[in-house]
Amino acid sequence: MDDSSNASVAKRKKITQILAEETGGKSYKAHKYSLDSDRGTLDYDETQNSTFVWKRHGETEQVTGYRNLRSLANKLAEREEQILTYFLDGSRHVYKVDDVAYMAGKDKSVIYPTIAGQVGVGICKRDNKRLVRESFEKEIVISMPIIADANRKSGFWESLTTKLNNSNELQRLIRSGWKFSTPIPYDIEQDDRKFEDRGTARIQAAMIEHEKNMVKALVRQGKLNQDNYLVKDGSLEYRLTKSDKDDEKSFQTFKQNYNWVIGLSKRFNPESCFEKGKANAGFIAELPLYHRTPVACFGSEKEPLSFAVWYVRLREQTKTRSPFDGVIKVEKILVRDDEIRDGMNTDLVDRLSALIINERNPTCYGSDTRWANHIYPVYLTESFVKSQYLSTESFLHLF
Repeated sequence: MDDSSNASVAKRKKITQILAEETGGKSYKAHKYSLDSDRGTLDYDETQNSTFVWKRHGETEQVTGYRNLRSLANKLAEREEQILTYFLDGSRHVYKVDDVAYMAGKDKSVIYPTIAGQVGVGICKRDNKRLVRESFEKEIVISMPIIADANRKSGFWESLTTKLNNSNELQRLIRSGWKFSTPIPYDIEQDDRKFEDRGTARIQAAMIEHEKNMVKALVRQGKLNQDNYLVKDGSLEYRLTKSDKDDEKSFQTFKQNYNWVIGLSKRFNPESCFEKGKANAGFIAELPLYHRTPVACFGSEKEPLSFAVWYVRLREQTKTRSPFDGVIKVEKILVRDDEIRDGMNTDLVDRLSALIINERNPTCYGSDTRWANHIYPVYLTESFVKSQYLSTESFLHLF
């Protein structure tokens, strides 16, 4: 068989074959399945074990109870006033695609899972009452045990990426914009997490970095300001990089990127709601329609950031599945010195909250179990991002 025939055979290899051969492992061609699971009725976000804790009251006025926003929401709607311009959603579909054995000693091998995910991050912009695509990125991310690079060779993962992207399996997807990013190794040191969870966490972190870079690009282009906010689907509790913490200029740049950004979480831990410094989940459960809670300031000893956090009810409690359906959690990173010292301006909190109320979905009963917590532009952005994914069957066929 000549060299061209050998090259042709190599190109026809499945991705799992390439990964095993290039990393010196033995593939067991394990059952492939999704690691994404449906959640129960009571939803909690992925930051419920966060190190961010309540610090103090978080707004300029001493709001002690629920704040009624019905009248303000109506006034803003009548004037067609709007400052929520951009909407960002990032999501990932994660799968276990193989079990691979690596030598962990002279006569001992250990089997580790290979985790792969489709990652998509998109921003949509409101343009004359229409939502249009602003930017979008998608890629395939693989996470393998760090032992896969046994010799710790410089450029090993980058070289592997080139082979994956030149594979015959990927060529059929090139035109649709899919590519492999550099594989991300997960740690194998002893701790309480399953290897599948470690790989999933690494893919989640890659998605978050894409989100941060997209926000940074909008800021560089001068598109975010007091009249053009970005709404991110999910929490803003980002972890700073080491350079962000060590370099003051880098830290200030990070904060400034989020001056005109708010995060909306459909899922949250009710026990993270604090009233007068004490956890009070019932305070959210009893939140009346079109009202908000007072703003709380959260911070962390590990992260030099402060967050303003409050809750807004979009839907009548009697028409939802649980007392927490119909309530969204709103977050904003406190950027300016006066915000950090005194909290967010109460008028701005009211205005943002009223605008969010006006964005609630007109109708989607039954089409999505999270219908009560959606705001419509975020729902559309999320739908746009997810529409770009490969089907589970097509994705797993790669491997």
